[in-house]
Amino acid sequence: MHGYEDMAAPPRIAVVGSTGQVAQALRLRASIRQVPLELGGRPDVDITEPASIDAFLEAQSPDVVVNAAAYTAVDRAESEPAAAFAVNAIGSGNIAAACAAHRLPLIHISTDYVFDGRARRPYAESDTVAPLGVYGRSKAEGEALVRAATARHVILRTSWVYGARGNNFLRTMLRLATERDEVRVVADQTGSPTLADDLADAILVVASKLAALPEADTIFGTYHLTGSGVTTWHGLASEIFAQAARLGMRTPRLTAITTADYPTPARRPAWSVLDNALIRSRLGITLSDWRDGVARAVAEIARTTTQSDQRQGAAS
Repeated sequence: MHGYEDMAAPPRIAVVGSTGQVAQALRLRASIRQVPLELGGRPDVDITEPASIDAFLEAQSPDVVVNAAAYTAVDRAESEPAAAFAVNAIGSGNIAAACAAHRLPLIHISTDYVFDGRARRPYAESDTVAPLGVYGRSKAEGEALVRAATARHVILRTSWVYGARGNNFLRTMLRLATERDEVRVVADQTGSPTLADDLADAILVVASKLAALPEADTIFGTYHLTGSGVTTWHGLASEIFAQAARLGMRTPRLTAITTADYPTPARRPAWSVLDNALIRSRLGITLSDWRDGVARAVAEIARTTTQSDQRQGAAS
């Protein structure tokens, strides 16, 4: 991930949200980079309760706040809109208001789902949002509430986040590979997969820049930040299985299907490619190619699985 080599003295970072894969990736990468970071999640920190956010920030006295808390169950959001909006919209506004009160810069994580996927070129930050479902609408409203509450924000829209830990597409594919002889994956939705560890490293870079230049209005704003390159869900699955096979892991037959073949409660954007030029030119950040990320994540899972099997063998 380009840009980390320019990181100044590490800031003290408070992360709201503790169980999601971005929060967990931040915890790991901050530990490796020796960046002081504290996670605050439920029940102690509930973003629907402003008082708990204030208490967390008072206790931590951070230089920068990261909002990694989110309602991410895209399909369930269609039947639970109040829950999705409570976290993704109102909760995000609460965090931004608390940051404004404490005079702290905020990094807020958003999504490609704020767009409708009808474009055929990468989406720029200036493009009009037009979410298709409840999840996307709640995230779009969250962005608006963040902007209204504090000028000192960086909104990072990302997409197709995966990694060796947490609940994500890559881990689902590897699990299905052990259970099925055939896996059917949608081939008519296009986007840019993003490795959670790379995203976390980039967030740490942005946090460092915000802490070094606390009033730098040239940094504040909305950015797109995804892995480099473009593929489909089927293409991503194919690369996952290719890397797994290379490491001797079981792989199934992969079959391409259409979105119509796999109906879901929520509509997904058919085109989720985001243009990363602004963050590259303004902050010097470029994430690695998605294929490289897949290779690293699959290798980590294979290594962890081997180590676990060895421990179990030694204990038996």
